Amino acid sequence: MRTRLFALIVGIAYVAAGLAGFVPGLSPAHETQDLIVNTAYRDVLGLFPANVLHHLVHLAVGVLGLLAYRTFAAARNFARGLAIVYAVLGVMGLIEAGNLNTTFDLIPLFGNDVWLHLGTAAVAAYFGFGPVPAGAGYAEPSGSRAA
Repeated sequence: MRTRLFALIVGIAYVAAGLAGFVPGLSPAHETQDLIVNTAYRDVLGLFPANVLHHLVHLAVGVLGLLAYRTFAAARNFARGLAIVYAVLGVMGLIEAGNLNTTFDLIPLFGNDVWLHLGTAAVAAYFGFGPVPAGAGYAEPSGSRAA
């Protein structure tokens, strides 16, 4: 149940973050980086640099989280995928060479986004790769016994 709850909370949070990016009062506009896509380039809540593509990615992650909430297996796979992808994005945000910290000049990943992505990856890794609680819907393969 905890893994499903994680998927639900992440889903709600990322849908809210994606929508917040489109609300000018919550996301003050400022000078843009030299990005190919600089539409709706803002600091979400004054902290996280984002543009329209970033907002759409947050919405997509949120919707996936809400859909994954339906079953334990889906929620666990969602958490695993989120852990891997967000860890990669967090590391990319640290690397300026080759414009990795702006996803090749498309989506900003620098600043406070780095710790947010790495923190999200760490928590998602716990729920995706951590121990499976009893009664979570995963049965041991037939013929195997715990030693």
